[in-house]
Amino acid sequence: EQLSGQTVPLDTAIFRFPYRIRVQGDTVAILDLHASEHFIQLFHYPDFSYIASLGRRGDSPEDMLSAENLRWDGNSLWTLDANKSQLTRYGLSLSGDSLLREEVVSLDKEILRALDFVVYDDSTFIVPDYSGESRFCWVNRKGKLLRKMGEIPSANEEALMQARPALAQAWRSFIDYNSHNGVLAMVTQLGEVLEVYNLKDSTEVIRIGENGEPKFKIFEGYGIPSGIMGFSDVQVTDNAIYAVFHGTTFKEIVKHNGHLPDGGKYIYVFSLKGEPLYKYVLDHYVYGFWVDEATKTIIATDINNDQPIVRFQCG
Repeated sequence: EQLSGQTVPLDTAIFRFPYRIRVQGDTVAILDLHASEHFIQLFHYPDFSYIASLGRRGDSPEDMLSAENLRWDGNSLWTLDANKSQLTRYGLSLSGDSLLREEVVSLDKEILRALDFVVYDDSTFIVPDYSGESRFCWVNRKGKLLRKMGEIPSANEEALMQARPALAQAWRSFIDYNSHNGVLAMVTQLGEVLEVYNLKDSTEVIRIGENGEPKFKIFEGYGIPSGIMGFSDVQVTDNAIYAVFHGTTFKEIVKHNGHLPDGGKYIYVFSLKGEPLYKYVLDHYVYGFWVDEATKTIIATDINNDQPIVRFQCG
């Protein structure tokens, strides 16, 4: 199904790389991956009037060095700084017009550079494992590693035996979790793999698309991508799993010397058991997105435009 996007005018914030967008009630948080001053911008939803800027970039103890993702947990907003190996929680101020830095969790040294996370419950986070030993790390509220779970579902036995860290790099994935249905979904940045873990009944489904698993070559211990750009964001709603898909080959990217639009023009929709339901074809290339099932609205970030927020109506 073709979807046409409507640009949402923003008159305040200048984004360099609007990477993630998360909505909670009447507040929307947008994460700018390469921000010059603040990594997070807050707006009212759905009119996108500006509220505040958070997560100042800098070297002081309260500043952030990087920002990989952000998650709402009730009225709190968690964000991940991979360079500091820290999760930070911002809480809503009494006036409700800004968020204040309230809690910092330093991650266990055993956790290799965390690049994504979800809030599992009041006392636990889940972080992808980039050591190659397993698929996920369960981490408590103090940042301590509790246990590991799952394994990389690769058919590349040689890499599984001899190059697990490179394999884990190539299988870098984005995750989302829905506490209502207990579904944890994971999509690969390279290739076309969806993993669905139901944490309530301990079932799992691995769905490999026509582009196959992530392809890479090993050079000096690192995995160098050689196939396609796969997914860039995923959301588990109460009823389905949505994911942005790129599908551009690295050959095409090299051939056009960085002049291709950046992002994916497809949103795949799967059932909570990983069965394909829909494929939306967009008229914009997008990176991050948010699905509002009640209003059948998709809000997405288009890093190729000065006005980067796009609204789609679906279904």
